[in-house]
This record gives sequence, C-alpha cells and structure tokens, in this order.
Amino acid sequence: MATKAKSTSKTTKKAVKKKTLPSTEFSLHAPNVNEVYLAGDFNNWQPDAKDYRLRKFKGDIWKKMLQLKPGRYEYQFVVDGQWWSDPKNDKRVTNEYCTENCIIEVK
Repeated sequence: MATKAKSTSKTTKKAVKKKTLPSTEFSLHAPNVNEVYLAGDFNNWQPDAKDYRLRKFKGDIWKKMLQLKPGRYEYQFVVDGQWWSDPKNDKRVTNEYCTENCIIEVK
C-alpha cells in the first residue's frame, strides 16, 4: 500500500505585486442607435469584437473602460455598423481610407 509523503519544509511565497494598468474611458453621445463598438489598433480594428462593445447609460451616453498600456493609440467608434470619429477628440490622423482616426495617448 502506497502512502503519500508529506513535505515538512514550509515554503513562503512573496506576494508579487502586479502593476495595474490605468483605466481609459471612451464615451460617445449617440441617441437612437442600437449598438456601439470601439475599434482601434489595440484590438486589430475589429469592428464588432464583443469585448469592445460600449454600454448604454442615461442620456444616450455609451461608455467603455479599457486598460491600455502606455502608448499612442488610434481608434474609431462603430455605430450600428458605421465608422464614426470621436466628436470630443480633436487629435486625429487621416487613415488609408481617407477618413480620420482619433488618437489617444496613455501615459
């Protein structure tokens, strides 16, 4: 009959602190729409990635919080399948489709 040997040495684990990424909020006022997604270089421009769907709040405000590593990102909203620039963000760059991507810098 086999028996399990118990280890008598105690190992202590040091708590490893994980660096928490800052949260970045994206929001859009969009009345009379069914769905809003966020697409950008942080998600390979996937226009309908479920993890990037915005949630609707009172006053037709759609919001999404993301934890992004520090850096420069380009993005657009996808509103009922249509690509929209962020009307509250003046930092923009022309993309290859001759529309504008918004720029956000996370520090």
